[in-house]
Amino acid sequence: MKTEDCFEIGYITKTKGLKGEVQVNFSVEEPEKLKLEALFIQYDNKMIPHFVEAYKIPQKQMGYFLFEDIDHIDKAQKLVHRKLFLSNRLKPKKSKEEFTFKDLEGFTATDINHGLLGEIIEVKEFPKQYIAAVIYKEREILFPLTDDLIANININNKTLEIHLPDGLIDLYLE
Repeated sequence: MKTEDCFEIGYITKTKGLKGEVQVNFSVEEPEKLKLEALFIQYDNKMIPHFVEAYKIPQKQMGYFLFEDIDHIDKAQKLVHRKLFLSNRLKPKKSKEEFTFKDLEGFTATDINHGLLGEIIEVKEFPKQYIAAVIYKEREILFPLTDDLIANININNKTLEIHLPDGLIDLYLE
């Protein structure tokens, strides 16, 4: 399995107990709705399957997992800080109502004043806002994603029309 065939669901934060159980911090909403029978753990850009023997999710973004063949704390310790993935075919389908700013990655951004900016290569999440990154005139341009700056989002055409504040792009080009 390749990394691009999977999506990240979280990472292992620490071991729990002596029998190989690990604590997982989820990066997805509603992890209890996922099929968690087999997970992929990333080792040096390789995805290695690990079959789940038992798990429980006592809190919204945290769970405890016991994997087959991981029956001692020493074996479990090797999993700590590793990312967990599921196959893309198990990714929950989202409705248009569930669209978030993170879903804008890959969209083409156009500014009302400057025209075509380029493809949104990344959307970064900060505590109170999201920031989009595009490559414009061979420079990375960052701009906030807020409702008052967004003029239009076309999900079908994967386009974003935005009205950036005067001078923002000029700051990056100087």
